[in-house]
Amino acid sequence: MSVVAHVQELRKKHEALSQAVEQAQKNTGADTLHIVDLKKQKLRIKEEIIKLSS
Repeated sequence: MSVVAHVQELRKKHEALSQAVEQAQKNTGADTLHIVDLKKQKLRIKEEIIKLSS
């Protein structure tokens, strides 16, 4: 897989996680630890995108 294709896949995952976080935050009974975990995953992906793009 090329770097460009890998970055595109990471961006798709990042967007999916963004939507999952948004949905979880809308749910009043959402597990806070789950939301924190989603945000950490999102941050790791963002850092990898930045690293690969530079």
